[in-house]
Amino acid sequence: MNELLRRTLTGAGIVIFILGGFLLHPVSFFIAGLTIMAGSQYEYYIMIKSTGIKPQVIAGLAAGALLFIAATLAASGTIPMKFLLLILPLIIIIMVTEIYRKEEKPFNSLAHTLFPLLYIVLPFSLLPFSAYGHTGINTLIDNNLEAFSPGIAAGFFILLWTNDTGAYLTGVSFGRHRLLERISPKKSWEGFFGGLVLSLVIAWFMSGWFGIVERWGWMVISAIISVSGTWGDLIESMLKRSLGVKDSGNIMPGHGGFLDRFDSALTAFPLVFLFIILFG
Repeated sequence: MNELLRRTLTGAGIVIFILGGFLLHPVSFFIAGLTIMAGSQYEYYIMIKSTGIKPQVIAGLAAGALLFIAATLAASGTIPMKFLLLILPLIIIIMVTEIYRKEEKPFNSLAHTLFPLLYIVLPFSLLPFSAYGHTGINTLIDNNLEAFSPGIAAGFFILLWTNDTGAYLTGVSFGRHRLLERISPKKSWEGFFGGLVLSLVIAWFMSGWFGIVERWGWMVISAIISVSGTWGDLIESMLKRSLGVKDSGNIMPGHGGFLDRFDSALTAFPLVFLFIILFG
């Protein structure tokens, strides 16, 4: 099977799982978000462990899952927002635990245990807040909620994948001028603009279906995704290059791991969420 076909088939499976999860029901929305978050966080820890550093994997994953669950409950109004502050004692527990682990370089372990909470968990924990309290496209299964719409998340990922596809195809076909060769030798300016143009076109035609903001808003969101998504990709490339690894994992043939597939979302989604909060 050639690389393009394998990449296409895997990409189709990813789209079905993520969009299907987001659009089906609030419970499947939660499962899809938690899956990609936990998978990305776990791969980060595995990459770090390959260098000899021993982060607190179980504690870090537990803290991430609890934060995502608390964010979902807070966004839905089930618990007060102040309960999100419970992450603070969890962080302190992780720091205190490091005292007793007797690692040679404990602050390396501690830093790499806590960093994914900022880098990975926090961006994905905004997903519930993008759905609850909003009206727009409804879930495929009736959820009996007055204000729940997966429109922001679905629209975001459609535009993100459109940008990635446009960048990949344009870069492979016409890429000549390197974007940042020191970090990512294959990325080109031609690919960047190809992804931007294709995502703008899709945003123009699909903005009415997404809802939430006006057409001009989705055009701006598309531009935010193209720019900040590229930064996210470069940040993960910088991480992998510093660790000496090619892919974050191999669970997705042709795409690598969770972190390889969703690295762009880690920087793009918080900025898109901020834009919608300010102007939506």
